[in-house]
Amino acid sequence: QVQLVESGGGLVQPGGSLRLSCAASGSIFSIYTMGWYRQAPGKQRELVAIITSVGSTNYADSVKGRFTISRDNAKNTVYLEMNNLQPEDTAVYYCNADIAQVFPRLTTNYWGQGTQVTVSS
Repeated sequence: QVQLVESGGGLVQPGGSLRLSCAASGSIFSIYTMGWYRQAPGKQRELVAIITSVGSTNYADSVKGRFTISRDNAKNTVYLEMNNLQPEDTAVYYCNADIAQVFPRLTTNYWGQGTQVTVSS
């Protein structure tokens, strides 16, 4: 079994910063693209940022210049550094990854359980 576990959410004032982490565990052969998505109340889940296994990144226009995605392949972990947070960034943030297990050698898409980020004064 493979699991993604997020941490680092919380309450922050506008203009503040948070760092989210997501660690993959289990019988992992390889991790390919990893990413962060978010879902605000009453809205659809949307892409925030993704990073490939070789470090190429892509961001939603709404977070470019404020958020930075990175990964530590040795720790099977992806991070999201969020700066200058605004109330519109309030959402549940979900980690996502394409992971190949040791056996069977199939690549499956996994989701974490989500972590709440609230930006409010």
